[in-house]
Amino acid sequence: MTTTRSSTFAATMRTTLLLATLSGLLVGIGYIVSGGDPSITLLFLGIAVAMNFFSYFFSDKLAIKMSGAKPIEEDSENAAYFQMVRELCQRADIPMPRLYVIPQEQPNAFATGRNYNHSAVAVTAGITKLLSTDELRGVVAHELAHIKHRDILIQSVAATIGAAITYLGYMLMWFGDDNSPLGLIGSLAMILLAPLAAGIIQMAVSRQREYAADAGGAAICGNPESLASALLRLEQGADAIPMSGHVNEAAEPLYIVKPFKATGMKKLFSTHPPIEERVKRLRQMRPSL
Repeated sequence: MTTTRSSTFAATMRTTLLLATLSGLLVGIGYIVSGGDPSITLLFLGIAVAMNFFSYFFSDKLAIKMSGAKPIEEDSENAAYFQMVRELCQRADIPMPRLYVIPQEQPNAFATGRNYNHSAVAVTAGITKLLSTDELRGVVAHELAHIKHRDILIQSVAATIGAAITYLGYMLMWFGDDNSPLGLIGSLAMILLAPLAAGIIQMAVSRQREYAADAGGAAICGNPESLASALLRLEQGADAIPMSGHVNEAAEPLYIVKPFKATGMKKLFSTHPPIEERVKRLRQMRPSL
């Protein structure tokens, strides 16, 4: 009970800090772009408050929508998968999440939701074609560990606000104050810096939680090698098969492996730790389990 309360408190504090930081960034953008106009700054503050409310209560729905995921029915075709998830949930001592499939050939998966009772796990169509049953167990266990550790709220909120700030950065060129040199400079700077700042914050809350979810997932499924093998195959699959159609890059922190190839500055601010390091840590767990 003490561990659960501690985990809940830590997750709440991380979420509050993230919301406050990104809200401050948004208000700062309004101040710079408007050349210090109080009314415009207050407008951006109002947008930040509304965005925080939306992010907290609807981030899971937005994450599902951004991925194009569809709910999975518990029928004869999916009975074995439902049984697998149900058994892993019992081992993790958490409620059964809603299950979705993402119509993408790239093998990948993510979890989302604001708490145990509003959680979801989404896997791509490609992941079931690539992985063995044991490897899929490892992936699902990793996502359930995110739910158990209460990571899904902060990652979903980061993805939601990151997406909004990214879009805002590209829109600023149309709303800057042309009569103010400060406004023009601010607009140009924010077009470049807002997506970068959002990405840095997402990275800060994501990398260590991935290591923790790997360890937790290995404990839940009982076999670190299942997840280690899956990660290697998923990385190869993600490199070989790009995401098709429009998939918002702000949702990247949610996925178990990077869904987009990192280039340039993105390599420095990756939301995921290196696969080889994740695999190394998992394989070091085998004697202890």
